[in-house]
Amino acid sequence: MSEYDDDLDFDFFDDTAPREQVLEETQPRQPLRRPGPRRPPGAGRPPLGLTPLLRLAGLIAFAILIVVLLVFWISSCQGASKKSSYRSYMEKVSVVAKQSEQIGRELNDALTTQGIKFGELNTRLSGLAEQEQQDVTAARQMSSPGPLRLRHQEAIEALEFRVSGLRGLADAFKGAAATPKNVTRNALLLVGQAERLVSSDVVWDDLFKDPAITELRRQGITGVAVPDSNFVPNPDYASTRFWEILLQRLQGAATSGGGATSGGLHGTGLNEVAALRGNEKQVLQTDTENTVVATSDLRFSAQVEDTGDSQEVQVKVTLTIQQTPSPIVQTKTIDLINPGEQKTVIFSNLGQVQFATRTTVKVDIQPVPEEKNTGNNSAQYSVIFSLG
Repeated sequence: MSEYDDDLDFDFFDDTAPREQVLEETQPRQPLRRPGPRRPPGAGRPPLGLTPLLRLAGLIAFAILIVVLLVFWISSCQGASKKSSYRSYMEKVSVVAKQSEQIGRELNDALTTQGIKFGELNTRLSGLAEQEQQDVTAARQMSSPGPLRLRHQEAIEALEFRVSGLRGLADAFKGAAATPKNVTRNALLLVGQAERLVSSDVVWDDLFKDPAITELRRQGITGVAVPDSNFVPNPDYASTRFWEILLQRLQGAATSGGGATSGGLHGTGLNEVAALRGNEKQVLQTDTENTVVATSDLRFSAQVEDTGDSQEVQVKVTLTIQQTPSPIVQTKTIDLINPGEQKTVIFSNLGQVQFATRTTVKVDIQPVPEEKNTGNNSAQYSVIFSLG
């Protein structure tokens, strides 16, 4: 072994200790860990990559919320727009419906005008037909919502029935004036035209109004009213007897210069007077004192009968409660009443009556033209109103 080899061996073992010392001095000392439970891996912060997923999920949820709110908003706007469209349409229909109803009332007024002659009646009916034609034109110019397009055509058809019926009545009355002796035939012609008017009400109700209400319910539209339109005020329009008696009255007006049927028996009678409270009916007696409980819904009824053999029109009935200082007075009118027919008029909204004081309730029927016997046209009753 050479000296060179000895030096190398010496240097190698001699450097070991200092090198370990340097490493100990340069590296920081690790603190001593106290014994205890170890924290599970990943505790205290989300695992790597989870935070972006949570953010993405939040953004997706927010986007879904925005979309849902947007859908609800659009749906709400569409619902409001649809409701507005139906309301606008029904308001326009309502105007025409009310105008047509008014024409029906004017027809009834014409037929029940005392002393009216054939020529005047024909002129008035022709004028009413022209007014009704204007309603048809207005209805045709309307734009209806799609689901009600067919129903709108039914409403137009109802109005057209009214135009046709009015023109037919005018022509039939013109023919009746030319052939006054054939009363039955003329009445049949009149009832045939009047049936068009009756049918118009059926068409309006069954083919327009009721289906329109059903359609609104189906679409969930509330607060939109579907208008009614009743043209015929008297159900007797479909009766041949009604028109026969009416023709007799018109012919009497033509032959007597404007009065009732010349030579016929005319008259009305008061059958009974009653106090009404709810569903209770208290028939008043003329030969005794009547105690009447004055409730808030107190009403009086008067039953009137045509005691002659002629049709009477515009029969006025007056109720008077005689009290101081101001009596209560109301007058009602029976448009038309046929021989032997009974009709009841109701007096309501009477106002304040006096309590515990004897008073008189009186009912009077105004005599009709050429009425001879007026002894049964009125009656009076001794009454004391009580609080019950």
